[in-house]
Amino acid sequence: MDLGAVNYLAVVVAAVAAFVFGAAYYGTLGKPWMKAARIDPASTKMSADLFATSFVCELIMAFVLALAINAFGMGSTTLVGGVVTGAVAWLGFMVTTMAVNHRYQGFGWDLTLIDGLHWLGVALVMGAVIGWFGNPPA
Repeated sequence: MDLGAVNYLAVVVAAVAAFVFGAAYYGTLGKPWMKAARIDPASTKMSADLFATSFVCELIMAFVLALAINAFGMGSTTLVGGVVTGAVAWLGFMVTTMAVNHRYQGFGWDLTLIDGLHWLGVALVMGAVIGWFGNPPA
């Protein structure tokens, strides 16, 4: 694993882009999501801690995705490789884990669909940004 092959600027930009995507996505689907997640809108509390946790986790996700894109691309980071790797990571790890968790937690497929499409968007946005930036300058 070559940590020098990670374009750290791309990782930060990818995390910011994913965070903005998530804000727009759930801003649009907030009511259906709250219904599917059985959350009473009157009792919700948004805090800086929630947003900070989300962003830090997206930074970590972007960093690991950058490593995976570079590894799957045999040392070359490209736009197509980034998008494909993001989609594969979503299918193999994100949506499968979420589907299992939601079943055991007693949630319906509506929540899995809403959250799953969010994480697909995140993976594709991150993969596209990281791939577009390419490998770090030598």
